[in-house]
Amino acid sequence: MVVSAVGFTMVAKVVGHRDRVLVLARDVPVGRALQPADLRAVEVAAEAGVVSAADRGKVVGRRVKVPLVAGALLAPGQVGAPAIFPPKGSSEVSLAVEPGGAPPDLSRGERVAVLPGPTGGGGAPQADEGEASAAVMGTVTGVRAPESSGGPQVVTVLVETGAAKRAAQLEHPRVVVLPAEGREAP
Repeated sequence: MVVSAVGFTMVAKVVGHRDRVLVLARDVPVGRALQPADLRAVEVAAEAGVVSAADRGKVVGRRVKVPLVAGALLAPGQVGAPAIFPPKGSSEVSLAVEPGGAPPDLSRGERVAVLPGPTGGGGAPQADEGEASAAVMGTVTGVRAPESSGGPQVVTVLVETGAAKRAAQLEHPRVVVLPAEGREAP
C-alpha cells in the first residue's frame, strides 16, 4: 500500500507539472521588435517548443518573423536576429483612408490595390495625371481605427520600393482587396 501511495504521488507530480512560459498579450505584426508589454507569463503543461518565462530577456527587443496573435504561446522560431522587415526591395507606406475608402473588415495580410480617390472637384482622376493615378499593389501590414468618429483610418501597405513614392502621393486613397493569389489588378 505504501508503494502504491508513493507511485501515485510521483505520477501526479509528473502529470500535474506546469512550466512558466511566455504568451502574447496582444497582436504583434511582422518586423516589429517585441516589447515587454507584448508578453505575459502563464503556467502551462508544455514539453518543448515554447519560450520559458525565464528567457523573457532573450526575446524582448528581437524582431518578429511572423505575425503573432494575442493569446498564443511564443515559440523560439517566431523571433530572431536576422528578421529584416521590410524585405529588400519593399517599403511600407501608411495611408490616411477616409470613411468608405476601404472595406470595413480590412485586415493584415490582405493583398490590395491602392487607387486614387476623387479629386477636389468631385470627379474621377484626370487622365493626364498618367502614372500618378495608376494603382499601387501591395499587402496590408497594419490597419489602425480612426482616432475620432468620421476620421480617416490609417492603413499601412507593403509595396515595391519603386512604387512607394507614388503610393504616398495618392490623394484620397481608396483600398481594393484583391484575390489572395493571381495577378488581377483594377
